[in-house]
Amino acid sequence: MDVKAALAWLEENSSTKIRDEMLPHYGIVAKKAFGVSVGNIHKLAKIVGQDHKFAQALWDTGWYEARMLAAFVDEPELVTPSQMDRWCRDFDNWGICDTVCFHLFDRSPHAYRKVELWAKRREEFVRRGAFALMACLALHDKRASDECFTKWLPLIEQGATDERNFVKKGVSWALRAIGSRNPELRSAAITLGERLAASPEAAARWVGKDVVRQLSRSKKGRAVVVRKT
Repeated sequence: MDVKAALAWLEENSSTKIRDEMLPHYGIVAKKAFGVSVGNIHKLAKIVGQDHKFAQALWDTGWYEARMLAAFVDEPELVTPSQMDRWCRDFDNWGICDTVCFHLFDRSPHAYRKVELWAKRREEFVRRGAFALMACLALHDKRASDECFTKWLPLIEQGATDERNFVKKGVSWALRAIGSRNPELRSAAITLGERLAASPEAAARWVGKDVVRQLSRSKKGRAVVVRKT
């Protein structure tokens, strides 16, 4: 399958209803979108299989669904730091940002370094990408030490003051994901959450209260980790 055929398949399996609901129901802004369900994109990904070069070509089309597909079919071990930066600069909605981080970037050997670099950037979805990637690594990298995540708590505290909706929700997701790993990290996350909840900054208070509320609902030390768009 070439890119032209993939786009034709996506258009054929699209829905006007899905496309029209992207913004009002899910807050997803996409300049080029067919309106294809995630289930159908997964179906096409199984047909395509993993293909790094094909993923690059899909991404370059700019179509929302083609970029979602690219996240599913790219090969993590072939992803380069420059590719991560380029794709991250293209993030224009939380759907693409979180999908790429959750299904691809968090399996790249460059992921941990990118978290620290992107968290210091000002672009909304680059910064969202830092905290989304942080959350995905906390959820998926079972072999990582606690120190890998405790060193990010200052970045989270700084990011919590960002009033932009998609950034602050990404910050909350990251801290809750870290707290879900084990009782020690849960305690550290709640401590930070309580400090943020007492902050004079409205965004930090929101993050802190959200984290404490969600982690306090945990059972047997395991937190409920829900991504918030």
